[in-house]
Amino acid sequence: MEIKEIQNLIKFVAKSGASEVKLEMDDFKITIKTGSDEPNVTYLQQPMQAAPQMQQQAAAPQAAQDTSLQATAAPAASASEDKYITVKSPIIGTFYRKPSPDKPNFAEVGDSIKVGDTLCIIEAMKLFNEIESEVSGTVVKILIDDSSPVEFDQPLFLVDPS
Repeated sequence: MEIKEIQNLIKFVAKSGASEVKLEMDDFKITIKTGSDEPNVTYLQQPMQAAPQMQQQAAAPQAAQDTSLQATAAPAASASEDKYITVKSPIIGTFYRKPSPDKPNFAEVGDSIKVGDTLCIIEAMKLFNEIESEVSGTVVKILIDDSSPVEFDQPLFLVDPS
């Protein structure tokens, strides 16, 4: 498992509200526990690949701290965002801003959109679902990083309808 995948897993667990997640693979085990302000990450690994995974152990807790810092900054910004319409995820999956790596993003901040325009793709179980806008307006903010896991009803975009 790559460090980027571990970081995405930590972010996913932090946002989901789960108190504990255990993942067991052939060569390692990961347990992520939340419940305090900071997610706690515990790694139990086989000694077979000790050197590369030691680096992952050092990097992953830092990512967990970064995630908790971002989560505390969000409530202050939400007060000024009340006048905007929030486009939420209709399914659980992986969020993609563009149809393929060599293509441009579907929507950027400042773009005018209308009903039926594709805003993003969410991959769920190897199926790519185009998420279309149900409102017209201007994209004010993109709330999710590209290639990040999303939950059902998780905010994706803020749209100014005026």
